[in-house]
Amino acid sequence: MTTYNSLLFEISKPGRKGYSLPETEVDQTAVADILPAHLVREEPAELPELSELQIMRHYTGLSNKNFGIETGFYPLGSCTMKYNPKINEDIARYSGFAHIHPLQPEQTAQGAFELMHRLEENLKEVTGMDAISLQPAAGAQGEWAGLLIFKAYHQANGEGDKRRKILVPDSAHGTNPASAVVAGYDVVEIKSNEHGRVGIEALKAAVGPDTAGLMLTNPNTLGLFEVDIVEIAEIVHEAGGLLYYDGANANAILGKSTPGEMGFDVVHLNLHKSFSTPHGGGGPGSGPIGVKDYLKAFLPSPRIEKTAEGFTVSRDHPQAIGRVKGYFGNFGVNVRAYSYIRSMGAEGLQQVSEDAVLHANYLKARLAPYYDTPYQDHCKHEFVLSGMRQKKQGVRTLDIAKRLLDYGFYAPTVYFPLIVEECLMIEPTETEAKEELDAFADAMIEIAKDAENDPEIVTGAPYTKAVRRLDEVTAARKPVVTFQRNSAELKR
Repeated sequence: MTTYNSLLFEISKPGRKGYSLPETEVDQTAVADILPAHLVREEPAELPELSELQIMRHYTGLSNKNFGIETGFYPLGSCTMKYNPKINEDIARYSGFAHIHPLQPEQTAQGAFELMHRLEENLKEVTGMDAISLQPAAGAQGEWAGLLIFKAYHQANGEGDKRRKILVPDSAHGTNPASAVVAGYDVVEIKSNEHGRVGIEALKAAVGPDTAGLMLTNPNTLGLFEVDIVEIAEIVHEAGGLLYYDGANANAILGKSTPGEMGFDVVHLNLHKSFSTPHGGGGPGSGPIGVKDYLKAFLPSPRIEKTAEGFTVSRDHPQAIGRVKGYFGNFGVNVRAYSYIRSMGAEGLQQVSEDAVLHANYLKARLAPYYDTPYQDHCKHEFVLSGMRQKKQGVRTLDIAKRLLDYGFYAPTVYFPLIVEECLMIEPTETEAKEELDAFADAMIEIAKDAENDPEIVTGAPYTKAVRRLDEVTAARKPVVTFQRNSAELKR
């Protein structure tokens, strides 16, 4: 095994250094003279000691182990792992964007304000909303902010204490009920009908004077368009509730329809999904929210406003829910999204959705003979399969996902949504070539045949990775998160 596949501590040697510093002319004051005695180390910290080349090989080796959209097909359902054009990365690094500071005088940041204003205008058109806030830093934070707007609206109408329930379909993203709870609401689950859509009768039975609103994704998490959306909106509005649009799946409707046309009152967008900025994954994201006119007063503050003299920051919004993120969200992400929208144009964005829907339906048609398809309708940008047929041979959905790694593909989302047993959730996006889609389909078909004829090949996978099957339960319950030189878990 090469040394750069080892831990830094394993290749460390006392006295080895990766740097050489010149002598300093600054007087050195002993640490003991500055810090309290109980904070002074009695012996040096045990840090790895390596040469510069060893360090470079170690971290380069780690980076080569990473899987991303630029290294292979990434069909993670409901997450839209699409390619991020590098021109947008370059634009976000322009010195005028990269070197500004949020506290510099307004008159020196007019270009940044104008870009954000224009992005807001673009997103208003995309969503059919009347006002946009770029503050939320991610989709989940956008959900939370939108629900705070629900609460502020009902409180302004004197119904804040009465309207305590948020309705959430059983196929919803997990962030929906979580955001509702964090916002202080009680969650009521709405069962899907046999077609995988919101059950109208179940919805009618659930709404009432205590309903604050309904959270909905359209198309939903099964990849199906809610064909009864106008009736759904009417039912919620007649009960005095509001309708929230989870924009996670907007990649399927760009240029085709808008949440505003469907009857939604509040919307959030995941810019990393539909508008091709880097996916959050713990890093910077952006989840702007949009509202109809009658909710504009409650948007986060401060806000960017256009005046005759230019752009200014407005803070006088007494009904606003307040600030949900420092300044105006993650500016660099917003620059990338604006660049993407401008480069694609209206026709290009519509083509994005058309291609995403075409790709999903093509893959679904190719795989339907080999896997169970719980819903037969045409899908939008993503679809679900079930591994129930394979389960009868002793092969679980997790086994299928592990075996896909041997073919060089990232596995799709598994076991979600929860309403589909042995679920595989696949989203190919518009950025994949037909050859890549066919290669993925061929791999899935081969796995299905192996599950039928020689299931142990699948249940033993993966075979080509440095790490095989992990004891995920023990790893979650008893994690080892620090280096232990004599730890039995690290012995080879």
